[in-house]
Amino acid sequence: MSLWKCGVAGCDGRFEEVEDAIIHQTVEHERHECKVCGTIVPEGYFAIRHAFEEHSRAEFVRAYDANSSDVRERERVKSDVESEADLQTVVETLKEQGAL
Repeated sequence: MSLWKCGVAGCDGRFEEVEDAIIHQTVEHERHECKVCGTIVPEGYFAIRHAFEEHSRAEFVRAYDANSSDVRERERVKSDVESEADLQTVVETLKEQGAL
């Protein structure tokens, strides 16, 4: 089984469980300010989820000076995480830790 990478720039964190990677991103990294709307969200998966569920792909491309490859990569990450993670457990754990 391959390890899940943190994915946040400058972090080499690797985790056996995707849930641990999401919790790490949320707890150990600075929050991210959405360049489209200014909302502050946890870095990593939650920032990607926010961008693609709250905004259009075109808004993302313009705000982040992104291209179609950037969009596809983030869509892949979002899909991979959501197909593997127990997000309810992640949210419950983060609430217990006071991180959400």
